[in-house]
Amino acid sequence: MADSQVKPLSPQKQFVNKILRSAIAGALVLAFSLLIGIIGYHHYFNLGWIDILYNASMILTGIAPVDKAINNGGKIFASLYAIYSGVTFLTSVAIIISPVAHRFLHKFRIDVEN
Repeated sequence: MADSQVKPLSPQKQFVNKILRSAIAGALVLAFSLLIGIIGYHHYFNLGWIDILYNASMILTGIAPVDKAINNGGKIFASLYAIYSGVTFLTSVAIIISPVAHRFLHKFRIDVEN
């Protein structure tokens, strides 16, 4: 069996930088996904910009669309966007909290090894 090497925790400043980078990456994923929803709703639905943003945000966070689709293209878009959004939202949350989870697990391993 190989020797287990436990590295020390990274410095606080480096940890904060990792958290900031992860938060920015998660926010970019969400912003890109919201942009996809806004473009799709603008193309398929006859709504104002605020209503488009509202509907795309509601689907992205997994709540529900507010306005009904008026044609089959809109229904197909809303269905595909809802499936995509479910995965994307959870992925962005995982990106954002991953440094904290990693540090917790690393610290737990250090405590157990010592």
